[in-house]
Amino acid sequence: MSVHGENLLWGEWRGAHRVDVVGLGQCAIDQVAVVDSPPEFTGKKRIFDLTRLPGGQIATAMLACTRLGLRTALVSAVGDDAASGIVLEPLRMAEVDLSGVRVVAGADSQLSVIVVDRETGERTVLWHRDPRLSVKVGEVRRDEIEQGRVLNIDAQDPDLSTWAAGVAQEAGIPVVLDADTPAPGIDALLRRVDFPIVSREFAEKHFGTRSPRDFLRGLGALGARFPVVTLGDRGAVAGGREGVIESPAFQGAARDTTGAGDVFHAAFIWGLLE
Repeated sequence: MSVHGENLLWGEWRGAHRVDVVGLGQCAIDQVAVVDSPPEFTGKKRIFDLTRLPGGQIATAMLACTRLGLRTALVSAVGDDAASGIVLEPLRMAEVDLSGVRVVAGADSQLSVIVVDRETGERTVLWHRDPRLSVKVGEVRRDEIEQGRVLNIDAQDPDLSTWAAGVAQEAGIPVVLDADTPAPGIDALLRRVDFPIVSREFAEKHFGTRSPRDFLRGLGALGARFPVVTLGDRGAVAGGREGVIESPAFQGAARDTTGAGDVFHAAFIWGLLE
């Protein structure tokens, strides 16, 4: 493996970076409500179970990476409310480096209301983010990005993610992207990502096709080294120069699919580093 023109052995490569993975993006407090069928916009529904849990796609992925034995750091923002303690406590207990988490005075931490169908485990996510939690380019130092062997980002603050991906590219650090909703400017971000791992819904909306192979070709045309599309209960499909890989989903009864994609990202990163 070569970094900055020097050939490094595995142990030296690991030692050259303070952590294995830097996660840049979302952390949140989740209100998870279990109901007996998907909700409609009218009428009333009984909640069979209601829990308040830490979440957010990048925070969840960093916790999963840590539990897989990787050293991790999170760059994100929370409010100075009581919810921030719930969001950060499991990460702190797992020894995720939280020095890059900004605490924004007067802001509320990001909130998600997640409605789970207790029969299928499928969920609907409603979320709210205080605009003051947006982290701007110039508020993150380059060394916060360069300290890791892999950068894992979302697209919540696309300008920041695009800048961070560029910093990682210049340092020879591979970039993994978690994207679930197309947005203006997303192509500029995708062009700086080595391993975009996107949902089927993202791929269908962005590329206007239902063909997994078309998804992969579209992502590859934007510069991805090895794009991945997750297909829910159909597993995942990935592709590179060597061809297409189709991986079926694990079989089992799902109680709650919340966070499944985040853990998929963590396992992918673990495999990449192995």
